[in-house]
Amino acid sequence: MSDSPLASPAPAVSRRAWQALIVLLAGMFMALLDTTIVNVALPSIQTSLTASEATLSWIISGYALAFGLALIPAGRIGDRIGHKWVFFTGLALFTVASLACGLAQNELQLIVARVVQGLAGGMFVPAVTAVIQLMFPPRFRGKAFAIMGSVIGVSTALGPIVGGLIIEAFGVENGWRLVFWVNLPIGIVALIAAAILLPSGTGTASDPGAAASSRIDWVGLLLVSAGLVALLVPLIEGQDRGWPVWTYLVLAAGALLIVAFGAWEVRVSKAGQSPLVPPHLFSHPAFTGGVILALVYFAAFTSIFFTISILWQAGLGHTALESGLVSIPFAIGSIIASSQSNRLTQRLGRTVLVLGVALVTVGLVWVWLVLLITDPADLTNWLLLPPLFIAGLGSGAFIAPNVSFIVATVDRAEAGAASGVVGVMQRVGSAAGIAVVGSVFFGTLVVAGPGPEALATGFTDSATLAMAVSAALSVVALLLVFLLPKRVEVPGR
Repeated sequence: MSDSPLASPAPAVSRRAWQALIVLLAGMFMALLDTTIVNVALPSIQTSLTASEATLSWIISGYALAFGLALIPAGRIGDRIGHKWVFFTGLALFTVASLACGLAQNELQLIVARVVQGLAGGMFVPAVTAVIQLMFPPRFRGKAFAIMGSVIGVSTALGPIVGGLIIEAFGVENGWRLVFWVNLPIGIVALIAAAILLPSGTGTASDPGAAASSRIDWVGLLLVSAGLVALLVPLIEGQDRGWPVWTYLVLAAGALLIVAFGAWEVRVSKAGQSPLVPPHLFSHPAFTGGVILALVYFAAFTSIFFTISILWQAGLGHTALESGLVSIPFAIGSIIASSQSNRLTQRLGRTVLVLGVALVTVGLVWVWLVLLITDPADLTNWLLLPPLFIAGLGSGAFIAPNVSFIVATVDRAEAGAASGVVGVMQRVGSAAGIAVVGSVFFGTLVVAGPGPEALATGFTDSATLAMAVSAALSVVALLLVFLLPKRVEVPGR
């Protein structure tokens, strides 16, 4: 028998590694489920806590923004001290914050708990991909990431349905609390399993070069956080308060803080230190376009079911379960397309992204037309079934491979930093999309008279305008797709 290395079989992945993958993906499932499950609970929260319209936007936007801002520093900390305990700490905080969300007695308590929950999610999600990279050799890594992609698609798609079932079973007052508490048993079991199964010692603190590159730019983080919050506050609170002078002043201050952040990052980079967002990434015009694409697409995508959930329950008087059922066609389409996205990317290259965003655009424009021309009394989920299925197919085809194409616009050595920037911009886009669409929805809401017909008409008119914004953002995203490279190397190919 030959002793040649070429004759040696490739090392197999241990059973413990696959078990650890289940633990990691349980955490990923929780974090992404909470991006959509809360949508159907918003009307129940508003009724139970007598919450304002701005609060509804904060519940979604606050989570997304906090999640995004935590991604890069959490990844850097994991590089230094080990990803296992960053994952464990983030997951523990997420579980506790989920408990606090369900215990909230007023809107301020809920917003604060929700922001903490988002920060915690942003802490442990980067560790998922990092630990997969460490546990799985290249031969098996593609399979592990494919499984992760399926979990991402399923978790976001199931959110509205699971939320609707819970509220239907336990009522308006207690159901929305259980929407948050569904994380508790999953979180507790995952924490115990993580402590046992995840590999330790995955940091790079012993490597001085790696440790230096993983230092956190706290000033940059403070500037960008303050700038984004300053931009978000007026967008969410402005329509609720009648757009007083302070909203415009805060918007201007936010813009100045973002400019100051850019200047600071250039200074840090020239000093040979590690900036939060390396400025040289934006010397690649295609990367800049790709980052804007991530921002715009997620602004369009995340806001769809925010609009539909509020219209279906608060405007048309349907239950939370009926509102969740509206999303089933989108969920099915998303799961089908995301399961095939890796194969399609190998065959079609960038065309899969073009087709994906084109299908989303067709679906959203179709939904907008349905809302525009249909009498509110005649609106049913059957009318939205075809366009939402089409949009779901497009979303599933786009979301899984889009990061690879955007990162491919920069040098291979910059891939890690570029991936972190794209992840942050996706979450910032989600937060901004909800803020803008929510402002349009509630800012144009006029109920002309008493009775359910006037209520349905007022909400449908506002939802039509809000959906037009989402559709317009999708059109912009479609134009931006053509800035990306035509082909990329597919992981595990």
